[in-house]
Amino acid sequence: MQTLHEPPAVQSGNFKIGEDLPVVRLGFGAMRLTGKGIWGEPADHNECIAVLRRAVELGVTLIDTADSYGPFVSERLIAEALHPYPENLVIATKAGLQRPGPDDWQPDGRPVHLRQSCEGSLLRLKVERIDLFQLHRIDPKVPVEDQIGVLLDLQREGKVRHLGLSEVNVEEIKTVRRMAEIATVQNLYNLSDRHSEAVLEYCTRENIGFIPWFPLATGNLAGPRSPLLLAAKRLNVSPGQVALAWLLKKSPVMLPIPGTSRVDHLESNVEAASLKLDAGLFRELERMV
Repeated sequence: MQTLHEPPAVQSGNFKIGEDLPVVRLGFGAMRLTGKGIWGEPADHNECIAVLRRAVELGVTLIDTADSYGPFVSERLIAEALHPYPENLVIATKAGLQRPGPDDWQPDGRPVHLRQSCEGSLLRLKVERIDLFQLHRIDPKVPVEDQIGVLLDLQREGKVRHLGLSEVNVEEIKTVRRMAEIATVQNLYNLSDRHSEAVLEYCTRENIGFIPWFPLATGNLAGPRSPLLLAAKRLNVSPGQVALAWLLKKSPVMLPIPGTSRVDHLESNVEAASLKLDAGLFRELERMV
């Protein structure tokens, strides 16, 4: 039950990234605070600023971004809206992609690029240290030892606190963990796409934070006779809220980061933090795919 004056996002529970950095489990993904194709400025700058400030008001303490979002736009907006940051706010960013144009994403794991990306993120976010710095993709053209090596250098220099990976399989995580401590993994995962089930199971066993990107992709699962839509009607909530509540119940290391550029949509997403699914409904949704 929510206590008096407690922000609603807090109802999603807590998790310690790297076992020492506490966050509220339901976070915010800042990719959509950009233009079409995740390129350039957003259509409504003031609304995006309002979204970021409202997220913090609602109790969100984990904001996920990347230098490639815009590029650079998302990070700059976060600083504009929230700096100086609340003491409990964790801003996670990523590096390892080049953006030649809208909807164009190209891996670049060269150490010089990763270092430049980190330095740029520090400046745009107006911080001296990045709490969670994630390798956006492992670049197959660059030895993984070189990519992780520069991240470790940045960590030793005090520019990065914790390291994370994105879009990796279990064997890749194990390989990297022989070189460095990994605090989080960010993979595509949602109610309708569970190709990363083995990764989630591994992260749960190892107490590694699992950040599912695209958490609200319900697709055909929200059809007129689907268990998802029937559950949403029965609970008098939206299908998206049910999908987020399912993620939160799925694993204690799950850190969903639903994103939006509208305040009303943000508020709807955060309401999922207080939605508790019973075991029967959870199993019913689990069998959908």
